[in-house]
Amino acid sequence: MAPSSFLYNDFSTFLRRRFGGTKVQKISLNAGFTCPNRDGTRGRGGCTYCNNQTFNPAYCHTTLSVTRQLEEGKRFFARKYPEMKYLAYFQAYTNTYGGVEALRRLYEEALSVDGVVGLVIGTRPDCMPEELLDYLERLSRQTFLLVEYGIESVCNATLARINRGHTWEETVDAVRRTAGRGIDCGGHVILGLPGETAADMVAQAGVLSALPLATLKLHQLQLIRGTRMAQEAALHPEDFHLPDSVDGYIDLVIAYVERLRPGIVLERFLSQSPPELLLAPHWGLKNYEFNHRLQKRMRELDAYQGKKYEICGKSANFVPDISEV
Repeated sequence: MAPSSFLYNDFSTFLRRRFGGTKVQKISLNAGFTCPNRDGTRGRGGCTYCNNQTFNPAYCHTTLSVTRQLEEGKRFFARKYPEMKYLAYFQAYTNTYGGVEALRRLYEEALSVDGVVGLVIGTRPDCMPEELLDYLERLSRQTFLLVEYGIESVCNATLARINRGHTWEETVDAVRRTAGRGIDCGGHVILGLPGETAADMVAQAGVLSALPLATLKLHQLQLIRGTRMAQEAALHPEDFHLPDSVDGYIDLVIAYVERLRPGIVLERFLSQSPPELLLAPHWGLKNYEFNHRLQKRMRELDAYQGKKYEICGKSANFVPDISEV
């Protein structure tokens, strides 16, 4: 039984422990990458839900060097916390999609900026060659490194429908190979993708728990103006099963977290797209406001991460055989 004070493993505590209590902030970068499902290698058009304008900060432009983006990000955050340290977060598109030497120069440029104490590299499961893993393994012995994979779903039918261009089996392979090198490995999933019911989403927690993930981000599906998924949702609303209310989404997150392996660090539960781009859902909550409501509800229910982990089941709609993960 978990202590009454424990709700879930949060990312800020994880970082404080890693950095001896020092406050550490991620600074997002756009280093000018593309994705293999955009340039024709795996497909065209990118993910059906994707519009990178929804998460790029004002300082995050490809016209600026990595160093300049980091310096502008530092100025933004240092006004409140002048002693803060930083993680360079290669966020936009696929940040391992290129030659190893070119990637090495970008990563090491970021690490050379004063106050930067590590890297977070966002990428796809089909873009992690062994040669790059060799380099990242060496790098991880010198600095903090988290490789964050866009998993999005554990269902191959969903991955095909949203034009991800990779399979669940490729996710399993990439996460295993990365964690097997001693590199911290994170994952990102979206709750509410078309065709997945609430039961499917909750069952996903048990499937992901079998992977050697150190961290996990989950957030609600957002329908963004101008995307193919927004058009799909207008034509087939019956295929989308995200709760309409914040309270309904909180209950879904709690059911998910209860079935998640207790050791996984949870970085976030909510995404916030610019109002001018967001079609739905319109919840109007900041991350800290959502976290406060989530924690309050978890206390009311005596819920905590991993409470139902050992007894979680799998939806028949999901392809992977967990015994092979």
